[in-house]
Amino acid sequence: MDRAAAPVRGRFLLAVCWVVTGGTAAGANVLPPPSNLEYSFIQICTLNWTWNPPENISSSCDLEYSSYIMIDEVPQDNRKWSKSRFRVTDTFLNEEMRFKVRSECRNANTSEPSQWVEASLLPEGIPGTAAVDLSCVWHNLEYMVCTWRPGRNASNETNYVLFYWFDGLKKHKKCSNSSVHQGVFGCIFNLSFPKVTNTYPAVRILIKDESEEIRPLCASKNPTTLVKPATPRRVTLSKVNDEIYVEWSGSEPFPENCLFYEVEYHNGDMDNAQLIKVESNYTSIPSVDPNSKYIFKVRAKPKPECYSSNLYSDWSEEESIGEKMDSTFSFALIVTIPLIVAVSTIILLVYLKRLKVLILPPIPDPREILKRMFGEQNEDSRSCAKDDPMNAYDRLIKEEEIHSLILIEPPECTNSETEN
Repeated sequence: MDRAAAPVRGRFLLAVCWVVTGGTAAGANVLPPPSNLEYSFIQICTLNWTWNPPENISSSCDLEYSSYIMIDEVPQDNRKWSKSRFRVTDTFLNEEMRFKVRSECRNANTSEPSQWVEASLLPEGIPGTAAVDLSCVWHNLEYMVCTWRPGRNASNETNYVLFYWFDGLKKHKKCSNSSVHQGVFGCIFNLSFPKVTNTYPAVRILIKDESEEIRPLCASKNPTTLVKPATPRRVTLSKVNDEIYVEWSGSEPFPENCLFYEVEYHNGDMDNAQLIKVESNYTSIPSVDPNSKYIFKVRAKPKPECYSSNLYSDWSEEESIGEKMDSTFSFALIVTIPLIVAVSTIILLVYLKRLKVLILPPIPDPREILKRMFGEQNEDSRSCAKDDPMNAYDRLIKEEEIHSLILIEPPECTNSETEN
């Protein structure tokens, strides 16, 4: 027995009951039941039930066996008839499991079916400690992600470990890429099959803890119902006249024609978004508004003829094409431009005089300049006697710098003083 299954098997009790009274006593038309009903683990979460045929069966009896399973006294819809003296079933380790079998002659009405023979698997461990809410998703046919929550009676120190197995693996494997986030356990493991495969085996999952107080959980997952494609990538848009062309990445590693796509687009109004379905990785949108901006996103979903999954991929990142002026921005421009013009006009009116002086300075009147200059010379003549020749010369230099076009003669007092 393998290491993961062996500790589990030791915690169960096998009870076998034969109920053969009544029918056999009433007459010989009741078939005897099978004998030696036993079970064995052939892999994790997989049981093989075996039994021996009844004795003293007529050669005219086309003997078959009917069997079914009960979980916590609830019959499961899995009754089967078979000539084989064994049946392989999934295991329910966290609930009481009862297996029943009886013998029947399917081609004759001369005998009644035998009484049921049953065997029970009784779980051990504290009730309410098994993992709950197990959910698995098969991402892009490449890896599986499983999440679960701890049982209501499990302690905070419970360390759940996930094991998995499917037909094709020599032995079960332990999922090592595990994590815990906000009380939710998770684990990721690789899961892929050859592309030529048309059918996929069930994946058996065992979640357990090393402690015997924690009940194990067994589950069987059909991978075709868990397929989630990868998000379409590299969405490209192009526009020719009034038609928009949309293209995105292909469907690898999915087989050809096993995916369809949904393309959603709108021109700014999410309430009026359009949704179209296509089977290829491209499409076109005719008769678009050339003055509108269009936004696109794409997602994928498996076709029902290939997979039984109802899971969509995530939406791709939104891509847009075209330009559309925002109405808020347009309103702001309508209000702002007249306001700027009005304020600028007021400023120009207030500072018009100053601007006029800066732009067109006044032309000096020569008569006023001469009058002012000769008046200043007379005043200089009166005070000339008191000033030395050097100061008079400095004043003449300054006046020449201010009125460079007017010739100024030196005052006569200079000659008078020289003659004296």
